[in-house]
Amino acid sequence: MSAPESPTAATGGDGKDVEPQQVSVDRAQYIVCAVLVLVGAFLIYDALSLAGGFAKVDPVGPRFFPLVIGSDLLVTAVILGVAIARGSVGEADAGEDIDPDAPSDWRTVGLLVAMFVATIVLVEPLGWAITGALLFAGSATILGSKRYVFNIVIGVVLSVGSFYAFYSGLGIPLPAGILDGIL
Repeated sequence: MSAPESPTAATGGDGKDVEPQQVSVDRAQYIVCAVLVLVGAFLIYDALSLAGGFAKVDPVGPRFFPLVIGSDLLVTAVILGVAIARGSVGEADAGEDIDPDAPSDWRTVGLLVAMFVATIVLVEPLGWAITGALLFAGSATILGSKRYVFNIVIGVVLSVGSFYAFYSGLGIPLPAGILDGIL
């Protein structure tokens, strides 16, 4: 029986010392865990503060689904945190057509955030039909589409279609803005 080797030294198949591999941990993934915990805790807190069901025939009440989703988010955060701590990383898909080592395109991200902020600011005065068309066409253009007229046409179709789908189909009026009385 041979003496056990030192835990700090490892030998390769040829008997030479091999440096132990260091596990790199993507600490940014812990931010995802923190967000999952915050959202899950908020959902659970908010669900517990809801009043009881309004319908006499509602078997689960309004608290059930937020509690389930909030609990699932907390469990997912714990599982993800343990996996990250153990050094688990996802593998890139074989069909990916992007370079995972390329730097982030913060200009595109910033423009998309600006587009969403503009939508929030303009939806009341301009209405959903116009603001939605600008959102859809602008986002497509920011993401690289060079077919500007096509972007606008698709944006108008999507925004007017969703306006009427919400209003007629769901009974939820979206702001008409300057097109009030026309739509």
